[in-house]
Amino acid sequence: MRHTGQVQTGAPAPRPAISSRAERLAGTVDLPGDKSISHRALMLSSLAVGRTTISGLLESEDVLATACALNQLGASVRRLDDGEWVVDGVGVGGLRAPEDVLDVGNAGTAARLLLGILSTHNLRAVMTGDASLRKRPMARVTGPLAQMGARFDCTRGDLLPLTVWGAATPVPIEYAPPVASAQVKSAILLAGLNTMGATTVVERVATRDHTERMLRCFGCVVDEERTPERTRITVCGWQEMTAVDLAVPADPSSAAFVVAAALLAGDGAITAASVCLNPLRTGLFDILREMGADFHVKNVHEISGEPVGDIVCRSGPLRAVDVPAKHAASMIDEYPALAVVSATASGTTRFNGIGELRVKESDRLAVIADGLALCGVKVRTGADWMEIDGSGGHPVQGTGIAATVMTQLDHRIAMSFLVLGLASRDGVLVDDTAIIDTSFPGFVPLMQSLGAPIELSPI
Repeated sequence: MRHTGQVQTGAPAPRPAISSRAERLAGTVDLPGDKSISHRALMLSSLAVGRTTISGLLESEDVLATACALNQLGASVRRLDDGEWVVDGVGVGGLRAPEDVLDVGNAGTAARLLLGILSTHNLRAVMTGDASLRKRPMARVTGPLAQMGARFDCTRGDLLPLTVWGAATPVPIEYAPPVASAQVKSAILLAGLNTMGATTVVERVATRDHTERMLRCFGCVVDEERTPERTRITVCGWQEMTAVDLAVPADPSSAAFVVAAALLAGDGAITAASVCLNPLRTGLFDILREMGADFHVKNVHEISGEPVGDIVCRSGPLRAVDVPAKHAASMIDEYPALAVVSATASGTTRFNGIGELRVKESDRLAVIADGLALCGVKVRTGADWMEIDGSGGHPVQGTGIAATVMTQLDHRIAMSFLVLGLASRDGVLVDDTAIIDTSFPGFVPLMQSLGAPIELSPI
């Protein structure tokens, strides 16, 4: 069987589920491959010369959407029977105009990074996504990409669906993003690959650097100049990228939910194997250590330019902390997991500088607060902050079957509140677990294998 990355059209039927208090969780798990790295592995392989083999690719709906789009653009992306993926690249500048609309589903990373790549190809493409993605702003990438010569036609403000007209003679730029964003940085660097000159992104706050690391794996020269105030990342255009074999490490954003469950639920210990420990992705783990979590890492080594290791954690008392704004870039996807952990800590945990949560798959700040309040947790929010009063190690109230946490089509919200149910008195009911497949296929069965009482609900 060969899988070409084709995704199903239409949203799957919602799958409500309820999670109940867990007395013991234990086991060792192999988590799905990192979503950010998987997207980049497919994209950069498509721009390389030759055949790249990828092992450990995350086969989530988001990543399959990227694979499908790249096939439409002229690369050859397919899955082999042994689970490996092979990509026959077309070289930098070699993509062609798609014959149909590029539908990237819920994948914000795919949308923004592909816009970067397409903006410096002389072609026209129409891009859309699901209902959630069509609410997420694109101006943060289309603005600087327009400076490089691309043109974008949007039907509704800066939202999908949009048409991108790639530049016939793209020009390099130097750009300082006003908001720390690895997606914006990556979109500009990828656009710069097909320009005649040097493209530079200036960051005041460092963001995840998977794009830079993987570019180097393919033989690209990426220059970095660091000072205490900023980092300048520069890539020169028209470098030839050569195919390589890649292995994708386990996703720390997925590991966050397994770690949170281990910290909240009863007895036992959980080990998550070969998790990516990129220092720009470990903000959550640093905060958990400050909270007193029983958490350590062993067997540290390197995979495809990324540090990895095995995470071992078990439940125990946690104390509240103030989470400074400087951590936001290194754990933006992990705040939902940290929020449910904070709900059982001793004291009040304050999150600062988290306004970016309002423009994720949902308004995550509001959805987290609403869900916690529904579970009996005291929570306060502002434009870019949140305070959570922890239960001091006691079970939270939960929702039982009288109320339902509305996930707003957000996979991380769904996983977070299923985890919170493991430390609740009455259980937590969420309205949909089908959406979890966008990033963590098999999450519910994996948690059940560790002893988590999570059951699909007919409600």
